[in-house]
Amino acid sequence: MTTSIHGIPVVRIAAVGLSAGLIFATADALLNANPLAVRLYELYRPIARESVNAPLGLSFDMISGLVMGTLFVILAPALPGGSLIKGIEFGLIAWFFRVAMQSASQLVMLRISGAAVVYGLSSGLAEMVVLGMFYGALLKTR
Repeated sequence: MTTSIHGIPVVRIAAVGLSAGLIFATADALLNANPLAVRLYELYRPIARESVNAPLGLSFDMISGLVMGTLFVILAPALPGGSLIKGIEFGLIAWFFRVAMQSASQLVMLRISGAAVVYGLSSGLAEMVVLGMFYGALLKTR
């Protein structure tokens, strides 16, 4: 059984990943439940749940934190720069595949305002870069 990935103990990766999951959950709540976001995302009201399934959402965020932490450790040796720069680069990669591609899909499939797309892109960018910096600071690779 592998006890480390690129010299970082799996237990450390799991602890950082779970912590990142809590950051994910907090950021998602702050970024998606504030008055501006609620107004911009009004178009989803007809298909939105009456209340959020918080345990399921937290589970998804925790799993995302673990997976992204593991991916960071695996990919970091291929990224240039020091740990913090690697974290920012990883955050930008995650932002592109997680947020930018979703925004592009929304533009194709939905009648969504430009303001809602810009808000999603910018808030997602901030979230992913902060998470990347978190991984870079706490999961330093060689």
